[in-house]
Amino acid sequence: MGNVLNKINQSIACENCITGEVEEIIIRESMVMDISKIESKRSLPLIGPGLIDLQINGVNKIDFNVPSLTVENILSATEYLLSQGVTSYFPTIITNSDEALSTILRTFHKACISNEIVRDCIAGIHLEGPFISPKDGAKGAHDERYIKAPDWHLFEKFQEAAGGRIKIITIAPEWEGSEQFIKECLKNGVIVSIGHSLANSVQIENAVKAGATMSTHLGNAVPLLLPRHPNLIWDQLAAEELYTCLITDGIHIPDSFIKTVLKVKGDKTLIISDATCFAGMPPGEYKSHIGGTVVLDSEKRVSLKGSGGLLAGAAKTLLENVETLINREICTLSEAWKMASVNVANMLSTCDSSFVSEKDLVIFDLKDNKILIQMVIKNGKVVFEQ
Repeated sequence: MGNVLNKINQSIACENCITGEVEEIIIRESMVMDISKIESKRSLPLIGPGLIDLQINGVNKIDFNVPSLTVENILSATEYLLSQGVTSYFPTIITNSDEALSTILRTFHKACISNEIVRDCIAGIHLEGPFISPKDGAKGAHDERYIKAPDWHLFEKFQEAAGGRIKIITIAPEWEGSEQFIKECLKNGVIVSIGHSLANSVQIENAVKAGATMSTHLGNAVPLLLPRHPNLIWDQLAAEELYTCLITDGIHIPDSFIKTVLKVKGDKTLIISDATCFAGMPPGEYKSHIGGTVVLDSEKRVSLKGSGGLLAGAAKTLLENVETLINREICTLSEAWKMASVNVANMLSTCDSSFVSEKDLVIFDLKDNKILIQMVIKNGKVVFEQ
């Protein structure tokens, strides 16, 4: 991997970006040997837990949702994400034909068994569809031809293709049979998230009782006009059991909505990127397998060409979404970093404590609200240095 640290011995003092405590890291032959608290009044670099992206569709020219995806593509994407402070991620596969989904899932499984760094960084696969709503306002960019009701036997086929690596699934709980499907997921260690849905209050309540854990990009993939109350946003905010995922890129949802969610959900607020292959790419026009030609502007807004600005995905990394929260003064660095790391780890640990490593760390500087990655540590080993 490029930019891997080769220095044999290092001692680095850092300020923990969440606790404010000063910590000294001892590194020997690129491995973290010890981390201890020390006293210091110097201006120090910052350190925080590795970022965890629960929903990412691609990055830096690599699209996770095309059957032509290769093992080499996945390795390249993993290395890029590490350079952006993302030490664990859930490649997110959206609605497609059964054959295409199985092909993509097999490729991810092959990448994981053939490369250690990929295996370590992919904490699981997020299957976003095909068990979502086919209705306008809820389906988003998903292809209606392939949307269908939850089917456990079909899911088992997908899981077999993925080598058992599907750990999160987004569904619309208004489908008949959803409650039993959710219970089966729970028994098999799969986190269920509500999204791309037009579910009513009773359907959301029943999904939560059955074991749904999370809301997928709340505030997006819903109709432009909703009933004043009740509606599926209020219902999910009111469900204390649900963690809430937000795309905090400054484009998909307004600041006021983010602030409201923070007040209601607190530490159950999680931020995701929902990034596409356009994250990390320069502004311009590009071809997309969804929607045809898209325009990526200087503000990193991705829209369908000639559509009057209709969004066609996200183009900021999780790190950039942390920056956006700070720049817009929605929350502090500590709060933003927690929502992209500690809060996510806590949610994952409710299902399986093995999801998260305490030896994933990011050392960085913060200058003019810009996060500059200096070093990334995965499983106690230095894997990237600027």
